[in-house]
Amino acid sequence: MTEGGTRTFSDPDGYAAAFDDVRVNLTIAGAGDFRARLTRFKLNHLEVYWCYENLPRIAYISLLRERTFLSFPVATASLRCGGLALRNGDMVLHGGGERVHQRSNGVCQWGLLSLPPEQLADGGKALTGRLIASPPGNRILRPSRSLASRFQSLFRQACHLAESRKELIECPEITRALEQEMLHAIIHCLAANEADDHSRGRHHHAVIMVRFEEALSKRIDQKLNMPTLCAQIGVAERTLRMCCAEFLGVSPTRYLLLQRLNKARAALRRADPSKSSVAEVARNHQFLELGRFSVTYRTTFGESPSTTLQRAPRHRAQDSAASS
Repeated sequence: MTEGGTRTFSDPDGYAAAFDDVRVNLTIAGAGDFRARLTRFKLNHLEVYWCYENLPRIAYISLLRERTFLSFPVATASLRCGGLALRNGDMVLHGGGERVHQRSNGVCQWGLLSLPPEQLADGGKALTGRLIASPPGNRILRPSRSLASRFQSLFRQACHLAESRKELIECPEITRALEQEMLHAIIHCLAANEADDHSRGRHHHAVIMVRFEEALSKRIDQKLNMPTLCAQIGVAERTLRMCCAEFLGVSPTRYLLLQRLNKARAALRRADPSKSSVAEVARNHQFLELGRFSVTYRTTFGESPSTTLQRAPRHRAQDSAASS
C-alpha cells in the first residue's frame, strides 16, 4: 500500500524531522530564507524520498540498520557524499546503519531510496545471477548513461504520481508494477560499472568523522578546545583538520560555530519577541559577546538576529500551514 505525500518547509529542523526514522542533522551554511520540499511515499517494500533544498548545507545522516539505502543527485545538483563529488547519474549504495556526511553548495535536489536487503539480494540473483549485498561502507556507482537515465525517469515518474495523481499510485496493480520496474532498474545500475571509491583510507576518515560528530554532540554548548577534542577522538589535529576539509568543506572550529549559530537561529525563530531578547538567546547558546555574535550571525545568514526574532511568529504560521 502506498503512503506519504509532499510537504514544504521554511524551518530546517521541521524539514529534518520529516525524515522520521532516517535521522538527519542539518547545518545551514549560507545566507537566505530556507526553503525545502520533501516528497515521500512507500510502495510495497520500497520507500522513496525526493528532496529539494535551496541553501548550502551540511547534512549528517544516520541510516536504519535493517534496510539498504541508495542516494543520488537529481538533475545537475551540486552534491558531495563522504567527501566525493557526485555527478549526474551517480549513485551511492549505503550499508545498513551507515552514518554519512552529505553537503551541497547551493540549490540541491536529491533522492533517497530504501528497501530490505534480502529483497535486493534476491532480485539481484534472479536478474543478473549475482548476489548484490549491502556494502560495509558507502560505495559510489557510476552506471552507463542509458541505465542511469532509465532509473531517473522511473524515479521522477513515481514522484510525480505521488504528488499529482495519488489515486493512481494508490492502485495496488500500479504500485506493484512501479515497484518492480524501479527495483529492476536499481539492480541493473548496481550491477554495472561499479566505481568503488571507498578506499581503506577513506573508510578510516569516515570512522574519524563519526567519532568527531559523537564528540561534538557532547560539547555543542562549549567552546572548542582542539587538543582536548583530538585526544578524545584519538587523532592528530592535522588529521582531523584534513578530514573535516574533505567531508565538510570547513574546519572543525567553523563547523562547530555553524552548528551553534543554527541552534541559536532555531531558538530565535521559536521565541516570542515580546518575552525574549537576542541577548538572552545568545547567552543561552554560549555567545557571550553580543556584538561579535550579531556580526557573525548576519554574515552567515544574511540578516540580523533581531530580524529573525521579530519575524518568528510569521514563520511559525507558514510552517504550520505547510504541514497541514
